[in-house]
Amino acid sequence: MKQIVINRSYGEFCLSHQAIVRLRELGQREALEEIDRGAYWPQAAGPREPSLNQYGKLIPRDDEHLVRVVEELGDAADGHAAALKIVTIPDDVNWMLTRTEGGEQVSEVHRTWGGATENLSTYAPS
Repeated sequence: MKQIVINRSYGEFCLSHQAIVRLRELGQREALEEIDRGAYWPQAAGPREPSLNQYGKLIPRDDEHLVRVVEELGDAADGHAAALKIVTIPDDVNWMLTRTEGGEQVSEVHRTWGGATENLSTYAPS
């Protein structure tokens, strides 16, 4: 089974400073490439500071390190205005993320016309 991290909040998907630091410790490629603004202001990098808790937007949602960090940290992984959740789907599903009324969901890829959802990204099974 494949695990995917989604955001169930109205806000954008993002990770906390604590989560990006943990991803860097694990060697996650996109996390290592991202500028760590919280490193310059460690005392201000708490969960209530929006500018220092908006990381990880380029990390693939099915990244094994991302899933691990969200499992480890729970709500502490949530970035500013995010509510992260792990969804499990079968490995052979060609999936995509869609934004709906109130958050994201994982959908199986199919044809859609004129809907009210916003397609965020599409992934094919490897």
